[in-house]
Amino acid sequence: MIQRAGKVLVGVWLAFCLPVSKAPAAVASPEPAPRAAAAQSAVFAVVNGTTITAQEYETALNSAARNKFYHRQPPEAELNTFKREISDRMVNRVLLLEEARRRGLTADQDKIREALSGYERRYKDSPMWQKQRAEVLPRLQRELEQQNMLERIEHDIRQVRSPSDAEARAFHRAHPDLFTEPEQVRLSVILLKVDPSSPKIAWDKAREEGRSIAKRIANGTDFGELARMHSADGSAQNGGDMGYVHRGMLPQGMHDEVDKLKPGMSSEVLTLLDGVALVKLTDRKISRQRAYDDVQKRAADLWQREQSEKKWTEFLAALRGKATIKIDL
Repeated sequence: MIQRAGKVLVGVWLAFCLPVSKAPAAVASPEPAPRAAAAQSAVFAVVNGTTITAQEYETALNSAARNKFYHRQPPEAELNTFKREISDRMVNRVLLLEEARRRGLTADQDKIREALSGYERRYKDSPMWQKQRAEVLPRLQRELEQQNMLERIEHDIRQVRSPSDAEARAFHRAHPDLFTEPEQVRLSVILLKVDPSSPKIAWDKAREEGRSIAKRIANGTDFGELARMHSADGSAQNGGDMGYVHRGMLPQGMHDEVDKLKPGMSSEVLTLLDGVALVKLTDRKISRQRAYDDVQKRAADLWQREQSEKKWTEFLAALRGKATIKIDL
């Protein structure tokens, strides 16, 4: 959607319009005039005769880094790969816009006007917007038009037909992991809450109470009755019954203990982040692959998604294969 460009375009406006003293902390201080001019004229890449400047590349890199790493420095081990991704993205953008124009695609001007009106409303009370509006609006319009053309060509290329039944069945057989239900266990819990910041004596007292409850369970007292009496978990009113859960929904330590249990068995006292607990295993459903007839629509949707991604990747590779690309890394 064209709105997806919103945050990026706000960044573009800030980069173009705000004085350096008002720029985000992550933006570097201005260089001396000769170096700044050199950065503006330095060439990062030439793609079919279209120049991408070093400044454009650095701006895109810094913006992407802020979005991905939340204003932290990218990990050294990931830096080269990340730089290559941004480089590829910028080269692909040039090639895609070129191909969109070759195909006669144009931007949806109704959407562009709507987006620009949104900016006018959002920043109407900003003195900086009023001062820079005449200069910034044409740049925003150009960015929005290009974004719209990029979305249109990607939408067109990614279109794929629905699979035949044989193709969907073959996909189901080839990707069993996508159609496998994880193991599920039905548990009941008794939670004795302890504030994480409590002193050791409070934790020791809760563990002692837990061991006392465990003895009563071992002697035949009903787990559900004890859960209603002692548990601070929301499931207490249901006798501690949590229903069916799968691995990942519970703390790792609890799952490790549950793995040792057979249906009907209760655990030892477990220490969790928010207290101590006892769990009872009621039932265990083993992991199983769902039959094709049960997941036919999902198999067809995933087949289409895979084919769409393959088609898009091959299309980009073909554009790059025919292009003249010179990158100065």
